[in-house]
Amino acid sequence: MTATHHTTRTSSAKQGWAAGTMVFAAVMLMLAGVLDIFRGIMGIAKDDVFVNTRNYVFQFDLTSWGWIHLALGAIAVVVSLGLFRAATWARVTGVGIAGLVIIANFLSLPYYPVWSVVMIGFSAFVIWALCVVRRDDSFEPF
Repeated sequence: MTATHHTTRTSSAKQGWAAGTMVFAAVMLMLAGVLDIFRGIMGIAKDDVFVNTRNYVFQFDLTSWGWIHLALGAIAVVVSLGLFRAATWARVTGVGIAGLVIIANFLSLPYYPVWSVVMIGFSAFVIWALCVVRRDDSFEPF
């Protein structure tokens, strides 16, 4: 009887951990997506907000760069809503979108350096949280 009680408690703790990390990933991806949407709007509406670095290897038109950030942010918000529902497609897509956000922010380091580093950190936490939950941990966060 003691072993059964211990197994149930361990299983419950694992499900709580899985739900917690998924909610963490969903919130962080939602936050990164909303902030990327705002960054995209800034790039589209008024691109003189950004620093203009000369002779940088990766030079882009900041208006088109704004559209890229806007699109990635919108997709990230939609995927985060799927993560709140614990959808498997959202976990896979979330890792991919977070990876693309990291690449986009790395390429835009000279235009908005501090913010790019912050967004890279947010996205790294999202990837960690989505990858740490095992497939056999079944849960419903809400």
